[in-house]
Amino acid sequence: MKSIAALQAVVTANPFDGEPSNAELDAIDRELPVILADVVLLDAQIMTIDRTPTELDERRIRRARRRVLAARRALANQSAAVSLSGGAA
Repeated sequence: MKSIAALQAVVTANPFDGEPSNAELDAIDRELPVILADVVLLDAQIMTIDRTPTELDERRIRRARRRVLAARRALANQSAAVSLSGGAA
């Protein structure tokens, strides 16, 4: 059996060093409030998977959903402001 690995062209021009770039880290920092809000919502939903949600559970889920929406709105507004100003932050 012949190996085809040597016959394939290199897919990436630059070797991947395993670390995120500064731009990727900046993007993660901008999206962190949304990520954390999604985690809180997921935690609230997971707590009610195997039981009937109580009124407190329903309030917790509603509050977490509102937090996710607010974080997404803030991120969208921030992105729109950056794009309107020509990328200067």
